[in-house]
Order: sequence, then structure tokens, then C-alpha cells
Amino acid sequence: MIATGASAMIPPIPGFTDVPHLTNNNFFNLTALPPRLIVIGGGPIGMELTQAMQRLGTQVTVLSRSPRILSKEDRAAADTVQKSMAADGVIFHFNVQFVGIECTSPGNNTACTATSLPFLSYKVSTEIDGAKQVFEADGVLNGTGRVPNVSNLGLDVAGVAYDTMRGVAVNEFYQTANPNIYACGDVTSAYKFTHSADFSARLAIRNMFFGHKFTEKDLVIPWCTFVDPEVAHVGLYEDELKDRGIAHDTFVRPLEHVDRYICEGENDRGFVKIHVAKESDHIYGATIVSRNAGDMISEITTCMQHGVGLSQLAGTIHPYPTHQEAVRQCAAQYNARFKTPAVKQCVQWILEGRAPGVEEGTSGERVHKRARTST
Repeated sequence: MIATGASAMIPPIPGFTDVPHLTNNNFFNLTALPPRLIVIGGGPIGMELTQAMQRLGTQVTVLSRSPRILSKEDRAAADTVQKSMAADGVIFHFNVQFVGIECTSPGNNTACTATSLPFLSYKVSTEIDGAKQVFEADGVLNGTGRVPNVSNLGLDVAGVAYDTMRGVAVNEFYQTANPNIYACGDVTSAYKFTHSADFSARLAIRNMFFGHKFTEKDLVIPWCTFVDPEVAHVGLYEDELKDRGIAHDTFVRPLEHVDRYICEGENDRGFVKIHVAKESDHIYGATIVSRNAGDMISEITTCMQHGVGLSQLAGTIHPYPTHQEAVRQCAAQYNARFKTPAVKQCVQWILEGRAPGVEEGTSGERVHKRARTST
């Protein structure tokens, strides 16, 4: 079983490989707080650590090649997070072209590291909108993502196919090109999360030792970016549904309409968004933006994993007042869409004890319009 995980990807920026810098691997070895920090990249890891450092007292500047942070997430969700981080004091620069990175140590002290005092001095040369800019800091965090650990494993000798970016190639049952070798987790999956690696390992081991045929397709994998507010997602995004030409409806419940969030004063910082099939309540995906979105997404994940539709979710009683009511209220909009003028008229007729096309006779008896004659 190959389960070597992944490590920080070093982008092709001149000088980056030559300078000590922070990654998600050594970040927690910091023994002091750098006064200024440059974060390269606007992905989940970079944004989580950016907000943490800013709130601890470091002035953080984010430099990103992309036009926005969290580029794979729902646009409204990313915008909400960016607004929150900007309010914390984070400085953002987008569409950045990197020219080079260099650093110097105090007194040319060769013992200096990226994680302890005295801090190194960094200069990051860039070009933004055609103008050259140089940013200086006491630390640089590489937040550009991770790549599979496939080097120096002897995979070629073992007959295992792999790619340095996509990792070890496996079939749907986690089996490599060598039928006696399996792989699981970050080294082979596009879902580089601890929880997904855990479950893929469980399936791969069962396939490997007991001859089962479990696949990653059997799993509905949620994820969460732990910023404030959190962004949690499961299934397909709305942009993916549109790109694939899948007819769908989208329901959104802003937290400003949910009593628990109103009471806690956080009603302007998020929403629940759920996508369903156009002609049914089958759930395609969902995004939640809330300070506890990672906890809230599990209910929708359970529904998707076990084929529970949105109407059933809407009909499930939730305690009041709770954060989770936001999910039920969003789901309830699926049923509310059937309250058209025609449906309301039919309900009115039912309440009045009559049906469409039926009139009351002069003596109270029912007379069908089509049965009336002009004798």
C-alpha cells in the first residue's frame, strides 16, 4: 500500500527554491511572531493561516496569481471571506506576476531559519497591472497548494505508473499498474483532506485484503476551509452544473433571516445555498458560509450519501433556535416553489368544499358545468 501523502508545491518563481520559507509543514514550528508576512497564493491553506496570523498581530500581505481568493469555491462565499479578512487588516494583491524572491540574514548569520528569531529579511519582486512592485517582509509563506509525494520511492522499478502532479495512477478500486500494489490518500486522490484520506484508506484496505470492490465514487466527500466565517461545501458547484449543462434549481437562505444568527449578531456573514435537480428534489451540492459551516454541512452530506431528497430534509423538525435551522429553511424553499397562484386557488377550492369546474346549484346541490344543459 502506497500512502506517502503530499507536501507543499514550490511554484516556479526564480529564487524560491533557494530561500528558507514557511509551508504548512513547518509553519507550526514558529517560535516567534514575524512582524510582517507575505503569503503567496490564495488557496485554502494560505487563507486559513493568513487570517490566523493577522489576528495574532502580524501584518499579512497576500500575493496571488488568481483574480480572487479561494478560486475553486462559490464566488459569493469567497467574497464574504475576503471582506471579513480585509476587515481584519489583511492586504490583498491579485493578478500578480512574480519576478523573483530573495532573502538576507541579519549580519549574514547562516544559522537563521524561517521559523525562529532573528527573522530573515525577504524581498518579493512582482509585476502587477504592468507596474513593478517590491514587497518586503520578515517571513514568506508558500500557500500555493500541495503535490503528491512520489519521488525516491522506486515506483518505476515496481512497475507503478505515476505523475509528479497527479500522483500514483490507480483504477477505481485503488489498484496501481502493478496489481499487487495499491495506493490511497493524498498520493493518489484529488481530494487532499485528512477525512477523505482516512475513508479512502479504509476502502483500499478492504479491496486489497478482502477482495471487495469499493470505489471513491461510493463516497460523498465534503470539505471546509477554516477561516472566519468558515466555508463548507459538498457535491457540485453551480458553475460545474452550468458547464455540464445540468438543469437545476438553486435555493439560498441568507443568515440574516435566521433567528439564532440574528440573536448572536452574525446575521450579515453568510448563507446556505443548495442545488437540486430541475424536476426533482435530488440534491446535487451545497455551500454553507457560517462561523460553524463545517459542522452544518454534515446534514446535507448525509442526505446526499443516502439518497434523501430536499423535500424530506425540509420536513424534518429541527430544534429552535439553532444554527442548523438555516439548512432546513433553505430546504423549505423547495416546497414553497409549488405555492403558485393556481395551486393557491386549488387549495381555496378545497377549503370551500368544491373543485375546479364545479358550481353550487340554487338549492345547494353540486352541478358540474359540463353537465348543465339549456333545456
